[in-house]
Amino acid sequence: MSSTPPNTPHDSAVRLGLICGVFAYGLWGLLPVYLKALGDVTPMEIVGHRILWSVPFGALILTFRKQWGETFKAFASPRMVLLLGFSAAVIGGNWLVYVWAVANDCVLQASLGYYINPLMFVAAGVFVLKEKLNRLQMAAVAMASFGVAILTFGAGVFPWVSMILAFSFTAYGYVRKMLNVGAMPGLFIETAVLSPFALIFLIWFAGSHGLAFGQGDLKLDLLLIAAGPVTVLPLMLFALAARRLRFTTLGFLQYIGPTGQFLLGLYYGEPFTLYHAVCFGLIWSALAVLSIDAVRQNRKARAPAV
Repeated sequence: MSSTPPNTPHDSAVRLGLICGVFAYGLWGLLPVYLKALGDVTPMEIVGHRILWSVPFGALILTFRKQWGETFKAFASPRMVLLLGFSAAVIGGNWLVYVWAVANDCVLQASLGYYINPLMFVAAGVFVLKEKLNRLQMAAVAMASFGVAILTFGAGVFPWVSMILAFSFTAYGYVRKMLNVGAMPGLFIETAVLSPFALIFLIWFAGSHGLAFGQGDLKLDLLLIAAGPVTVLPLMLFALAARRLRFTTLGFLQYIGPTGQFLLGLYYGEPFTLYHAVCFGLIWSALAVLSIDAVRQNRKARAPAV
């Protein structure tokens, strides 16, 4: 007979969390493929559809996960709605810049932004929360800053797409971290707050420029409607993973997304110079240092008190 103990419920939960996390970040990494399939649809129309179609799909998810009680409780708090309105504006801007980046062959810059994002969280801890950096964290921030400087002065162009994506997503994460609301209820309220503005914009855009949606191209219409599931599904998978995995494990998984985007940028033939190589190399080294530090801190936290 085998002496191997049967899987425990904890092991099953971790395995499910790992699967959900890999799929969530994998879908985010493949997002440029979906956006490229939309062809010449303007970024603002894409974001408008992304907001609108996220509302009904998000409602289905809330029904499936039985989270309407939490959602209505959050809606009843004016402070919660106000802060979620602010985070909605931030993430809406983030979506717009990202979609523009993919449409204008700046996928590599977009991936760099999400590689920088963990380092932005470290910087936010210093400047906003007044936290102190240890030596490894200071080394990581210095390497990342040096990498961005090399790309800026070497290539002659400041990576503004990368920095806007990194800053906006850090601000979004900071606000959402302050709020005691789940991922799906929070996203539903955010998209519900933005949806009237998105609808008004699409009506205006239809009259002044003309929409790509509803012009007889069924495939394109279905792709635009799919913007809802494309937005909500990865977040739902991430929420399932976050409840089952340690923070350090999620930290490692988050590099799947920008890595997929980076490889797709190369596949789409975007220019990759020596300056890009040095910048990405320094960013990857900085992330490796941060990961080592996170593992060390996690082991210290788990060590029994003497």
